[in-house]
Amino acid sequence: MNRLSAIMDRRSIRKFQDRPVEQEKIEAILRAGMQAPSGKNSQCWEFLVIENDEDRLAVTTMSPFAQCAKNARALILVMVNRDRADPDIPVWIQDLSAASMNMLTQAELEGLGATWLGMYPFQERLDAAKAYFHLPDNLDAFSVIALGYKLAEKPSQDRYDPEKVHWGKI
Repeated sequence: MNRLSAIMDRRSIRKFQDRPVEQEKIEAILRAGMQAPSGKNSQCWEFLVIENDEDRLAVTTMSPFAQCAKNARALILVMVNRDRADPDIPVWIQDLSAASMNMLTQAELEGLGATWLGMYPFQERLDAAKAYFHLPDNLDAFSVIALGYKLAEKPSQDRYDPEKVHWGKI
């Protein structure tokens, strides 16, 4: 599979096989995340890999949309390191979005399913992650990437809509 196929075929997967994800696949996904562009090359991201049952179950309580975390075989908590982020211009949001998308694409290339669970900008989710994972003051949650081997394939969809494209003028 090439990268364009991974982008076009990628779907949000929320049902996973009861099968561990190999460390080398997780590391490849983390490497892809760290290859994302970042404003002023700040690379203000940090990642927490979560594999144990208790912690995955705890993530399900942090968001009403995170129930798939209990069945995922690994989670990656994507965090902003505020010591490296520009305090005046919040481009870290784009930086961590790009990192998260790179990770989802790499998961597809690794033969895994994944979904992006949003944490930011919901303060109650951020507070819950900070408290549970004992994050230091300079680290804040941004998203959780749930990973695992797909329980079933989802067909790809061509979402290209020429009516949303403007060439040269609106």
